[in-house]
Amino acid sequence: MITCLECEKKTAAASFALCVECIRKFPAPEKLVKLHFSPRKRFGLPGAPPKSHGGTPCALCANMCVLAEGETGYCGIRKSITGRLVERVAEGKALAHMYIDPIPTNCCAAWFCRGSTQKGYNLAVFFYGCSFDCMYCQNFPHKQLDVAETLSEDELVAAALRDKVQCVCFFGGSPEPQFTFALRAAQRIVKKSGSKTHICWEWNGSGNPELVLEAVKLSKDSGGTVKFDLKAFEKNLHAALCGVDNGRTLENLVRAAEYCRGEDVVNATTLLVPFYVDSREVELISSFLAKIDPEIPYSLLVFHPDYLLDDLPVTPREQVYQCYDTACRYLSRVNIGNRRLL
Repeated sequence: MITCLECEKKTAAASFALCVECIRKFPAPEKLVKLHFSPRKRFGLPGAPPKSHGGTPCALCANMCVLAEGETGYCGIRKSITGRLVERVAEGKALAHMYIDPIPTNCCAAWFCRGSTQKGYNLAVFFYGCSFDCMYCQNFPHKQLDVAETLSEDELVAAALRDKVQCVCFFGGSPEPQFTFALRAAQRIVKKSGSKTHICWEWNGSGNPELVLEAVKLSKDSGGTVKFDLKAFEKNLHAALCGVDNGRTLENLVRAAEYCRGEDVVNATTLLVPFYVDSREVELISSFLAKIDPEIPYSLLVFHPDYLLDDLPVTPREQVYQCYDTACRYLSRVNIGNRRLL
């Protein structure tokens, strides 16, 4: 950690060199995005979503990349070749791996979802690639696309239909860059299991709105959950932390929550990054959620240092409980996750 280079008073992460208040007051959010350029280059990823005039558009997520010939999208999964979007793997496959966890697992919704009361297993499906670029990503190997494992749709469906597999959770990275693969597999699983297998999504929520709603419907019909990871609310802070805008995430959450009103499907989480995601940020998020539905389950996650924010400490107890008290003023169902780290 260092002292903020702008105000020369408050604590800052070395990767930012700015404290949270100076980030909030920063006059040019597009310059905050440039904090991500150098780290992304190490993985062969573009610093910002490409917007090449006359290129091939991709509409899978909020980044809305427009790719020139031979150019790769922000997620690194898709490239433009002769005017077509071509993925790194053949149709019917994805850059992903899967593994089995006994229930209850470390799912962020385990504190309220009905799947966690059952006996059996959760099939976790980890996707490489992401539509965000979080400075503190705790699964950052998803960026290592050149050495990523390959998973076929048939292998995934067969594994999901094995005896005692109760839940399938799509996460990563985030599923959005390989959304069509994930949706096809989920649809087949629901159809073949007779909606008995819970379909769950843990994502940043920036996907194409129509595809997001399809995914939410599958979770609702199968008794699964949809977790929106709300990194930050204020645009400057979100740009600094994640490299992109959060507008689509918030819009998709509203739409999903309204569709599932009265049911335990849509939930939200926020990682309490020390010195940055503070009670002010949690208040903005909590009040936003309360306007949609004050009973939306909301989990505050304790941070541990990782990736580019490895110079920060575990979230201090004082920050955790201050944020918890703040969230409880707006929402009736608030949880503290990763308590073991305190």
